[in-house]
Order: sequence, then structure tokens, then C-alpha cells
Amino acid sequence: MRFEIMRLDDVDGTAVDSTVVDAASVNRMVQRAAAIGQRIYIRPADSSAS
Repeated sequence: MRFEIMRLDDVDGTAVDSTVVDAASVNRMVQRAAAIGQRIYIRPADSSAS
């Protein structure tokens, strides 16, 4: 399964950019965001996303 991870703006919470990763990479991305205090939003990716 693949997930879209969106980096959120610190001021208004809008999506700044996004990336699609496999399930095995989600934990690493969450740990990285937590280490630097970055806000992210994670959702299942469309089958057409890449």
C-alpha cells in the first residue's frame, strides 16, 4: 500500500508539498518530521498517484 504524505505550512496548515511513499517508509518519514517539529498529513494514495 502507498501513502501520500503532505508537508503542512506552519502558519495556516495548507499543504506545501507532498510525496507518495510505500508503507515501509511511512515510519521513517514520521520520525523525521517529529524530530524537526514539522507538521504532516498522511492519507492513502490514489492508485494513480506516484
